[in-house]
Amino acid sequence: MKFVKSMLSRRTFAALVAASMLAGAFQPGPAAAADTTIPIIVKDTTSFYWQIVLAGARKAGKDLGVNVPELGAQAETDVNGQISILENAVAGNPAAVVIAPTEAKALGKPIDEAAKKVKIIGIDSSADSKAFTSFLTTDNKVGGQVAADGLAAAIGAANGGKVEGKVAIITALPGAGSLEQRREGFLEQVKAKYPGLTVVADKYADGQATTGLNIATDLITANPDLKGIFASNLIMAQGVGQAIAENSLSGKVGLIGFDSDEKLIKFLNDGVISGLVVQDPYRMGYDGIKTALAASKGEKVETFVDTGANLVTKANMKEPKIDALLNPKLN
Repeated sequence: MKFVKSMLSRRTFAALVAASMLAGAFQPGPAAAADTTIPIIVKDTTSFYWQIVLAGARKAGKDLGVNVPELGAQAETDVNGQISILENAVAGNPAAVVIAPTEAKALGKPIDEAAKKVKIIGIDSSADSKAFTSFLTTDNKVGGQVAADGLAAAIGAANGGKVEGKVAIITALPGAGSLEQRREGFLEQVKAKYPGLTVVADKYADGQATTGLNIATDLITANPDLKGIFASNLIMAQGVGQAIAENSLSGKVGLIGFDSDEKLIKFLNDGVISGLVVQDPYRMGYDGIKTALAASKGEKVETFVDTGANLVTKANMKEPKIDALLNPKLN
């Protein structure tokens, strides 16, 4: 009961903080009275990936003369917190709202309601709603297929060209649209293209790196002949990478992660990680605001925009295009 009360108080506090931030964001000032306001709501304001999204949105705001409040919960698991932030944002009568839904089912109705009052632009992850004016994302199913191809290549390179053996997938959270699509794409690609690979574990975590570490450690212990793991997001890749490093399995158990930060790039350089499927979060943030502004003016916008996914390996990570994705400008 104490835990429940604590969780509720934290969520209430998060909602109050968001409301306070929004009150300030929408308070007209002398220099910004005529500015158009388009809030962006991400899943988690603390992670590197979402900081890149916010950096793109921030730059778009500067380029286009738009006020862009940067909003979001403190963790991707705080679904109720994000719903409260969305409701508060819409109450401020912005020109449009850009949002990356935390959980597909839970955000469906809140987005439907929000879209009755303002244009909603979705980025990164889907929701059970048809009310998005436009949606900008990686084709996450294709991203999962890219991950399967990358893992198969890593396994072949480590085993004399033989793409065979046991593999596993660890999904960061159940119910998140983008993660489910990656999982689906990975499993379908393995089944269709790599008959020598057997998926021996299809696990869900709770969004925490420590849980990814523990799941991977248990998998390695239960399957000493395990050949590869796909960790479906940045946090899971951190945890699984640590498990591989701690068990001295670099180069023996292939690992494909999703997204990047300094820790994962070091793992890639050190051979702990075989490859990373890297999106273009900066573009999602920038084009999300750009699209929202156009939609708010009644201009025609694309209903779906694929922002792309790239397999990064130690061999190609210094190429200019890849380097720009790994080392985006945050200011």
